[in-house]
Amino acid sequence: MRRSNFEDQPTDYAAVGATQAADLLQYPPDGYAPYEDSIKIGSGDERFAAASASVLSWEVLRLAGITVSDIERGSGDAYQAVRFAEDGTPLGRGTERTEDRFASDGTPYITSGTTAVLSGRVGSYSVRGHVRVVYVVEDPRRVAFAFGTVSGHSISGEESFAIEHRDDDSVWFTVRAFVRPVGVFYKVFPFLLLRRRKRLSSQYLRALSPAWASDVRE
Repeated sequence: MRRSNFEDQPTDYAAVGATQAADLLQYPPDGYAPYEDSIKIGSGDERFAAASASVLSWEVLRLAGITVSDIERGSGDAYQAVRFAEDGTPLGRGTERTEDRFASDGTPYITSGTTAVLSGRVGSYSVRGHVRVVYVVEDPRRVAFAFGTVSGHSISGEESFAIEHRDDDSVWFTVRAFVRPVGVFYKVFPFLLLRRRKRLSSQYLRALSPAWASDVRE
């Protein structure tokens, strides 16, 4: 298992990593609206590996029409969760540095602490701002990462992208987020924030599954 977390993010929100919370939809960070959507994208080890590579190399964003530029890699220091004995006694934890890995086009895989600039349009919605990767998870049957907003966004919050290889051999892609308006436009028209969130998530899902259909209007 490889698991990494960046310890000191200058993100513009406090609940760093909250997209990992099982009860995010019921209890989002105060003032934030949560969102989650999933789609089955195939089955088998090869599909899981290919989808995981797409997520960890930013490809899923690029396929969704978003330009990822000015990538600055983070330290990639891996965090090993606390281990417990059978009686529940904590056994401690340690850290190790992950090796550099690259996608087939030479793009370095995402590591915790990596920063990037996102830009482009998805439907009628613009995307522009700095983000920082706040965690990366690589388990044998689940791969995920999340980034948080840093500056220049009309919204504040966190998005996560996860690939899961389930016990029935199916492979699922899940997008989760929690957001709140920062710009005046979304503060005045808050209902458009959720519509934007749905449109972006649908585009991400469609990036890994062209058959995905959405009735979300632009």
